[in-house]
Amino acid sequence: MTDFLSTGNLPDHYAQLAKTVRDFAQSVVAPVAAKHDEEHSFPYEVVDGMADMGLFGLPFPEEYGGMGGDYFALCLALEELGKVDQSVAITLEAGVSLGAMPIYRFGNDAQKQEWLPLLASGKALGAFGLTEAGGGSDAGATKTTAKMDGSTWIINGSKQFITNSGTDITKLVTVTAVTGEAGGKKEISSILVPVPTDGFTAEPAYNKVGWNASDTHPLSFDDVRVPAENLLGERGRGYANFLRILDEGRIAIAALSVGVAQGCVDECVKYAKERQAFGAAIGTYQAIAFKIARMEARAHTARATYYDAAALMLSGKPFKKAASVAKLVSSEAAMDNARDATQIFGGYGFMNEYPVARHYRDSKILEIGEGTTEVQLMLIAREAGL
Repeated sequence: MTDFLSTGNLPDHYAQLAKTVRDFAQSVVAPVAAKHDEEHSFPYEVVDGMADMGLFGLPFPEEYGGMGGDYFALCLALEELGKVDQSVAITLEAGVSLGAMPIYRFGNDAQKQEWLPLLASGKALGAFGLTEAGGGSDAGATKTTAKMDGSTWIINGSKQFITNSGTDITKLVTVTAVTGEAGGKKEISSILVPVPTDGFTAEPAYNKVGWNASDTHPLSFDDVRVPAENLLGERGRGYANFLRILDEGRIAIAALSVGVAQGCVDECVKYAKERQAFGAAIGTYQAIAFKIARMEARAHTARATYYDAAALMLSGKPFKKAASVAKLVSSEAAMDNARDATQIFGGYGFMNEYPVARHYRDSKILEIGEGTTEVQLMLIAREAGL
């Protein structure tokens, strides 16, 4: 069933999905991307459009309000959106991979019935509060606590860099918290926090280098009380479960990164045919043509890595190493292509009205979020037996 993922020969339903999202990205997302980036405004109208298309429900069964597709379908959509606007793409990725997927993977039936139809509709967003100040890549250094008081969890602590956590349509934040100690180690669990809830605050949004139209906040929890049944999955399995979510999410981030890498190629090809220097289009000069050729090679190679990781995941085979390889190769391809695209555009590449300038600012976080480059290298080395 997944042989095509190694060759890129997409069956019609995947190819049609990619085309539909590509058309949406060009006709709806591209015209407003620069405006939202400049204003640091959340693109509610674009999110509404993605919701109407069913993109937030792509990998979920129809019984939970989803489209009955799979994770690879989500990745194809992310690649097409990433070509145009990373802020929009990460809004979809985080809403599905971090907001809804943990409930689908680890929630009980009541939690799935309550939350998945809402999140899959795209009319509401979920977020996942994992990262903390002083923790970063060391997600096990969680200091946020959740203690039982009768039949209620009381949550105290803070989180940082949380996507989709402060929009007008954010309805849920899943938070990791220390719920006890077992064998001398922290017992970390995941707990669902509806929004709004007394004591929960999305602090003022960050002033970021890029992803300016993506919603990102620090969060604080001050005696936040939620019912005991809001525990997501088994008590003490929150950290382990979220590592699985991160493995999947790395494939999605790789797909988004491939979109960026390819988008930079596409912009440069058009520009190199139009821009004249020394009496000829700059694309006729080998220095430019070869630079674009290398950019295309990076995008092609990166795409193969995320196709491979997705194929392993969908077939039920171990995919941790493949996901890390895909995330490493693809995020670096995006950053390298964005840098080369800016160079090809010259002075215009330094002007924010050109998409390549936005890609240049946006792409660096791809090498940091959902596991830094250094973390991916560590995981790959470990999986290789070192």
